[in-house]
Amino acid sequence: IHVLSSTHTGQEGDPVDYESKALHISMLDHVCMEAADVAQIVGFKFPTSKADTPIVDLGWGAVDKSKPVILVVGHNPACSTEVIDYLRKEGLEDKVEVCGICCTALETTRYSDKAKIVGPLSRQLFFVRTGIADVIVADEQCIRTDLTIEASKVGSVVIASSDKACRGLEEVSERPTDEVVREMVDQRKHFLILDHRKAAEVAVKAALELAPKRKAEKELMTPEQAKEAAKACKACRNCEQVCPNLLPLMEAVQKAAEGDFEGLKWCFERCIGCGKCEEACTHGVPFQRMFQSVASWETWKCRAGRGPVMDTEIRKVGAPIVLGTIPGVIAFVGCSNFPEEIDEVAEMVEEFARRKYIVVLTGCSAMVAGMRKDKDGLTVYEKFPPDFDAGGVVNIGSCVSNAHISGAGMKIANIFANLPLRANYEVIADYVLNRVGACGVAWGAMSQKAASIGTGFNRLGVPVVLGPHSSKYRRQYLSRKEEDDWTVMDGRKKELVDTQEPTPEHLCIVVESKERAMVTIAKLCMRKNDTPQGRQIKLNHYIDLHKRLIGGLPPDLHHFVRTERDIPMFFKREVLAFLKEKGWQRKPVLSLPTFIGTYPTKVPIEAVIR
Repeated sequence: IHVLSSTHTGQEGDPVDYESKALHISMLDHVCMEAADVAQIVGFKFPTSKADTPIVDLGWGAVDKSKPVILVVGHNPACSTEVIDYLRKEGLEDKVEVCGICCTALETTRYSDKAKIVGPLSRQLFFVRTGIADVIVADEQCIRTDLTIEASKVGSVVIASSDKACRGLEEVSERPTDEVVREMVDQRKHFLILDHRKAAEVAVKAALELAPKRKAEKELMTPEQAKEAAKACKACRNCEQVCPNLLPLMEAVQKAAEGDFEGLKWCFERCIGCGKCEEACTHGVPFQRMFQSVASWETWKCRAGRGPVMDTEIRKVGAPIVLGTIPGVIAFVGCSNFPEEIDEVAEMVEEFARRKYIVVLTGCSAMVAGMRKDKDGLTVYEKFPPDFDAGGVVNIGSCVSNAHISGAGMKIANIFANLPLRANYEVIADYVLNRVGACGVAWGAMSQKAASIGTGFNRLGVPVVLGPHSSKYRRQYLSRKEEDDWTVMDGRKKELVDTQEPTPEHLCIVVESKERAMVTIAKLCMRKNDTPQGRQIKLNHYIDLHKRLIGGLPPDLHHFVRTERDIPMFFKREVLAFLKEKGWQRKPVLSLPTFIGTYPTKVPIEAVIR
């Protein structure tokens, strides 16, 4: 509340102080997220620190629409777990389909592996419009404000279950259950029910009664119907002008009217589900319904969220991460506001897992990572081990589970370097920034929550790569590597040393493509204390990715080569010639770099040495 008050008229007026407050409050957000997930783990008996969690079904095609379908949407599983409990108590778990969108889906699959994940936020409007859901249970966060309107269009009913999003609905917790169900079934009314047990009972009973009556409303648009609907297009291009991804919608619809649906399919794969195209269209072209005729209805797989990383796992990988022989920990987090295909995250995950980075995921990014199959029909969750180790692909859980990723960084400092955790955030963050090769990736960040998660990682010393749409946040933490001062304290000699190497180069940066993102991620995993072997491994990935995805050697390579021992053997001749051309000179190699002592602080330099 105190920080929020600084945004009022006549309060804080300096951008640097605003950023200081943003960093501070985002750090506290990670504390709150951890408290939230610990509460869920204890209260709902979610898996905790269990690597081999169940593989669950993913995709709108995984939902059995022949059964009554309950869709849960949002971020708070308090009501969805009650739905599962009621189904189990009544022996209906195999007779009613429970599926979810956004983080509630991830949480519900941690509670029951029979639940299905429909997909990320970007598929919310698409799935609601299919009419497959008989009852939609909404809680809080990442829920469309027009959910009740869209549900009414297809005859679905909505139960709002959180006082944070009442949606203008009548609260009926005190009314008889059967009376509420009757009004929902007969009048298709939506209600607010804050008593979660009652909401669950109403949802199940309403779904059982509605399903037989809604078979016609669950019919998907066929290619023939889409072709006919496309004829309404008058080529005004209003849809294209408002599309955040600048998709060629008009051309796609015009071709669909001629029976060519490839363009429409291409657009769907890049659609973020905002619905602005339909708002702008004055001729009633039903874009989202037309997508039903071209969407892939195959199913994918996603591993259920595992929760915290165990201390024993940290003991195993702490030294290799700090020394650089495990090239880095990469966290794919955040929303589904993607600039291109929905499976770009899966492509990046596979690339880095194959290169023996530790890849961890949360939220919508954890879902979309599973929405891509290789030639053998396997997703990344089926191809790679679920261990927090080199080459592992680990679904930590929902957005609140991000706290376990930052917690893992703290554990590395505590367990490997023996640094105390209590009241020692400054030293821990300094350790992570200078010694732990980690990088966050919020490729589709959209919400304030995603910005806060990323900024919380920044406060801990973890750089974050953002997708193109994140430029709308209008903030980045960038360096000027040619001009900035890269002096640190040598913790062992207690001397200031100009390292001349920008590692990490940025704390928060927006990049324009997945190719540039992968190159940047590899670069931002470098740290000043990398051993020659570790830096050689990291440079090998950086150079290889740059040559393959962009072309040629990285133009800033000379900044990251400290001595000849850092140069990867495979590229040695080429790199030496490049360094000679750049007039490269050796740089100091430190085993205990720290910023403590380079700025005014109450923390003594001795605090970083254990």
